[in-house]
Amino acid sequence: MGKKDKKDKADSKKAKLAEKKAKQANKAEKKAKNKAAKDDSDAEDIDLDEVLNEYKRQQEQFLKVTETICEAPPRARSASTLMASPCNRNNLLLFGGEYFNGAMAHFFNDLHIYNIDRDEWRCVTSPNTPLPRSGHAWTRASNPNHVYLFGGEFSSPKQGTFHHYSDFWRLEPAAREWTKIECKGKTPPARSGHRMTYWKHYIVLFGGFQDTSSQTKYLADIWLFDTQNYMWHSPSLPTAQLKPDARSSFTLLPHEGGAVLFGGYSRVKTAVAANKQSKGHSQGSRNILKPMIHQDCFLLRMTLPAENSPANTPPGVRWERRKKPANTPMPSRAGATMTFHQGRGIMFGGVHDVELTEEGMDSEFFNQMFAWNIERNRFFPLALRKPRANAGKKSNAPAEPRVNRRGRAQAAEDELLRNLAALENGVSLENADQLTLDKREEEKEEDIKPMREMVVTNEFPHARFNAQLAVQDDVLYVYGGTFEKGDREYTLDDLYAIDLGKMDGCKEIFRRENEDWVQSEDEDDDDDDDDEDDEEEEEDDDDDDEQPAVPLITPSKRGKKPRAADGAEAEEASTSVAEEEETEATTIIDDGLPYPRPFESRRDFFARTTNEWQDILIAKLQAKGGEGAAALTVKELKTSAFELSESKWWGCREEIAALEEEQEAAGITEVPMLARSFQTSAACMTAGSTALPARKPVGAFRGGLFGFLLGTTLAGASVYGYLVQEYTASNAVLSADIYALQQTITRVDTLLKTLDGKVGALEKKKN
Repeated sequence: MGKKDKKDKADSKKAKLAEKKAKQANKAEKKAKNKAAKDDSDAEDIDLDEVLNEYKRQQEQFLKVTETICEAPPRARSASTLMASPCNRNNLLLFGGEYFNGAMAHFFNDLHIYNIDRDEWRCVTSPNTPLPRSGHAWTRASNPNHVYLFGGEFSSPKQGTFHHYSDFWRLEPAAREWTKIECKGKTPPARSGHRMTYWKHYIVLFGGFQDTSSQTKYLADIWLFDTQNYMWHSPSLPTAQLKPDARSSFTLLPHEGGAVLFGGYSRVKTAVAANKQSKGHSQGSRNILKPMIHQDCFLLRMTLPAENSPANTPPGVRWERRKKPANTPMPSRAGATMTFHQGRGIMFGGVHDVELTEEGMDSEFFNQMFAWNIERNRFFPLALRKPRANAGKKSNAPAEPRVNRRGRAQAAEDELLRNLAALENGVSLENADQLTLDKREEEKEEDIKPMREMVVTNEFPHARFNAQLAVQDDVLYVYGGTFEKGDREYTLDDLYAIDLGKMDGCKEIFRRENEDWVQSEDEDDDDDDDDEDDEEEEEDDDDDDEQPAVPLITPSKRGKKPRAADGAEAEEASTSVAEEEETEATTIIDDGLPYPRPFESRRDFFARTTNEWQDILIAKLQAKGGEGAAALTVKELKTSAFELSESKWWGCREEIAALEEEQEAAGITEVPMLARSFQTSAACMTAGSTALPARKPVGAFRGGLFGFLLGTTLAGASVYGYLVQEYTASNAVLSADIYALQQTITRVDTLLKTLDGKVGALEKKKN
């Protein structure tokens, strides 16, 4: 038996040796292919101007704007730009970007349009498209028909030389047409990594960098483009004024007072000790560039020029430093992109690097999502929740389809028209729904193909940095990004959708794997070393089978290592967690405005508080002076009031979501509504119309409305004790209910006075 075992082991070793030789031969062949691929690439002294001119000649061969349906999503790319179309709530716009496969870089200048309802990609080509680029910036304007793009970069295939653009373009999303804007006077210098936003009729540009292969220069200049006079302004700021440091890859979001800036990335010079000198000489120092992640926040305050100023007068500009936002994501991270949504910035992803040596670093990637409330200057973590179990148990009717803003606006307009018709015809609001409206027939929409099944998970997308974000119709779209593992850089090729109102899952629109990565010789050598280590380990196991296996940890070439919770890091982590818990426990600020209840939709919130928002809007307009509310129609007044209520609903969405989670844990899964009985309301309306002198049908409506308001107030008062018992823990919600009841009681007289004026006007009109 012993001789047989030795013979079997010898045969096994021979088989492993043959397998090892075959594997080495395959690796040698693979190395030769990779080397040939790199050697066949363009030389590093390539003339980029000639390459770009050739691209331009090819571009001019297109005779007109052409839009074709794509069979598959666009090719994988990074440093591109994604935007929700400002003129079509069903489209996403994607332009440019680059893809690096480990050996060569390829740049794009194609414009792709994603149709959300159809789940369809379209590619647009035209004779006047910007040249291929990445790291550019674009923004919509106050005019929803225009999108403006500036700058970007292009490089040789092996990224040895770079070219930065300084051209400025305007895109008309509806017509798919590009227009290059040539301006007289000073224009912004070439750059990439900058950011743009809009304010009034101005385009705001700040920051970025210029890479000349030998050095990188970060910028901190402000440029304003006047979309009415087609002129660039470079406002001069006092030297003593506090302003942001030079940076790139930061956040620049629109603000009613100008623009708000947060974060960013740059590399700053730092003096470090040089190598030890010979005896008798002092140790010198040398300068190196170390990465710096900015976490400061600034408001760019802008004021319009005086009315009698010349046409070329720039707006007033000054930087105002804000406090560091509360609950800032920790640890600090670069490449955490942010997009604007309803007065908030939605942040996703990022990477935190810890330099172990000058050549190696340890990187931690994130897939966390945060909402930054701009006015309150506070971050709130966002989490996905499972759909509520009773969401579809209220009735056996099929679930209603998702209603977009256009549908909500149309429903609100129909409701308003019926109420106006009821006032003119002397019909009570109870019977307003029975009125038919004379509306012209709308054109039939295009047939929409059935949607394919998409995977929905309860987890955020894979960790990444520099992902592209866009919000369309309250849905966040996450496209692409970059992830690193070892020395390999993964350009993620995927698109996800997350409903920011429900946060009930992450929908995977598409996801593909990259298979064309070209490994470097160093990576192949590392693989060989790993294989040899594995084989040696197997041989050791064969020699001594009874010895327990010990896992081997081999650090990679970059000097990365598993994150160890040493004393300092553990202390920092515990401190940050404690601070986060302390800040999250802060009570909700009561600003005196109507407050939404848990599980209350935006429409229900506005229906409950519409009168209060209209009163608030009228008070604001009267405070500004002029005609004020008298200049607004009823439709405009109600629309503006809805916008105010929607802004409030989103502004406190994170706190309400936390209350919803607490109440779901307690078994409460529905919005706490005041007890309303339609029979009681109808009886109150009848009693009101009988008790009050009904001069005409309009008077009957007046009395009925008074009875309805009084009945609603009494019904609310009757359940006040129930609210106290059930929602003692939710102080903010309880305060909002008390405030609503008080406001309803005090509003009756004011509303009756307003109705008297309307009744008098209608009576004069009939007479």
